[in-house]
Amino acid sequence: MTTRSKKERVRGMFNAIAHQYDFLNHFLSLGIDYYWRKKAIKQLSFNPPSAILDVATGTADVAIMAARYFPGCNIVGIDISEKMLNIGQQKVARRNLSSRISLQLADSENMPFANNTFDAVMSAFGVRNFENLDSGLAEMFRVLKPGGKVVILEFSQPTLFPFRQIYRFYFHKILPFIGRTISRDKRAYTYLPESVEIFPFGNNFLHLLENAGFKQCKYYPLTLGIATIYVGTKE
Repeated sequence: MTTRSKKERVRGMFNAIAHQYDFLNHFLSLGIDYYWRKKAIKQLSFNPPSAILDVATGTADVAIMAARYFPGCNIVGIDISEKMLNIGQQKVARRNLSSRISLQLADSENMPFANNTFDAVMSAFGVRNFENLDSGLAEMFRVLKPGGKVVILEFSQPTLFPFRQIYRFYFHKILPFIGRTISRDKRAYTYLPESVEIFPFGNNFLHLLENAGFKQCKYYPLTLGIATIYVGTKE
């Protein structure tokens, strides 16, 4: 029997839950995910970009929010899940943003763009799904223009007692149960806590950004460390 790659498993999983993805995201995070995305996008407000790449765009929530926040900006969103992109395209069209947001099927670890193409590169809850994290970050660096900024929003792990214990119980017991019940996908919401557990957060992730070539790397924990914003620049 052939073992599927992580990339193939992730694609199949997100295709399977695409129609419930937005609802479950907002429901399971109690709506806080909207606040997290907004905080991430505001990291670009000091020097508003004219071209943004949204990596692992999913259903285009970040792309749509960025288009509203930066009226003069054009955004390209890429993802490996066809069904997530289909839903994203419908959302973009409903908001009359098709002239400014372009979504396309593409591999985040082998992007179909020239060097130094984008003023900013963003990703929300996507990089932990990369099959090869170093390759994905290297690609982000490659397509970013000198002087541009990378902004990555990703789940992390709270460290404060007793919030850490409460969070872990919710994340490992309650969230997978609700996710399985609503999406009817047994794997997807078990994969979420498992992928967060092994993801290198905080300073460990900063080191990976620096190894990819980014400078002035910083991170900002959100909601007692449930999620973290990482930023870096290409000099």
